[in-house]
Amino acid sequence: MTTFLQQLINGISIGSVYALMAVGYSLVYSIMNFSNFAHGGVIMIGAYLGFFALAIWQLPFPIAFFIAAVGSGILAIVLERIAYNPLRKRNAPFLYFIISAMGASIFLENIVIATIGPNFKTYPQVFQKTPYEIGALAIGRLDVVMFIISAVSLLILLIIIEKTKVGMAIKATAYNFKASSLMGVNTDYIIFIVFGLGGALAGIAGILFGMKYTVYPQIGVITIKAFIAAVFGGLGSLSGAVIGAISLGIIETMTAGYISSQLRDLIAFALLIFILVVRPMGIMGKMNEDKA
Repeated sequence: MTTFLQQLINGISIGSVYALMAVGYSLVYSIMNFSNFAHGGVIMIGAYLGFFALAIWQLPFPIAFFIAAVGSGILAIVLERIAYNPLRKRNAPFLYFIISAMGASIFLENIVIATIGPNFKTYPQVFQKTPYEIGALAIGRLDVVMFIISAVSLLILLIIIEKTKVGMAIKATAYNFKASSLMGVNTDYIIFIVFGLGGALAGIAGILFGMKYTVYPQIGVITIKAFIAAVFGGLGSLSGAVIGAISLGIIETMTAGYISSQLRDLIAFALLIFILVVRPMGIMGKMNEDKA
């Protein structure tokens, strides 16, 4: 039982970081109706910004956290203005957006390799390694910090979505883009806000993931986990993305703990295929043939 609880805690911890990635991914999908594969590149940049702020510039963690979140948010907005906005103005097919997103992701990865290098980089120790002990359970301090930061970030996003005029406009635009535009909603501004919020969440996920593991140019591939979580919960559903992410984190840690760590990714992709075959709209999503 102790082993089960230990794996459950670990799964919730990493699942909370997946949730940050998946919610940012779902935010963009809910408005733009396409899979933003450049999201992984934004996560990577956030991880590097956090690393440089802590290891090179030796700034306090709160400031490094702020730099990673804001820097990634700005990067996401710039990507939207350069890579997606011209396509949107020309009413290009959604396939063009996906191709542009893939190109942006490859560009970010290669520019990091060319400028910073391909080597793995390890974050300095920010929090003590001594775990919190509750009976036979040992909970890492970093795991607790990851969960708290993720939960607070998602709570702030929920308040923005549910309690502000911008949030209402985001929900209206997600429900019907054209009708919202006709009713006076500035959809261009809403897209700007959505990419900024999604990018900030990606930056937070990047610095937390980098602190937990390491930083390298291909770290953006972790966005596949965000995609799996979003599909599992239901593309376009923020609450579904959180449920899917936490579930994926628990499934992965249980697989690694009870079967083999080499099978955790295999199980994750098997879950993706199963959901696409059995319930393509996910747990809380709705079927929409227009979305890609």
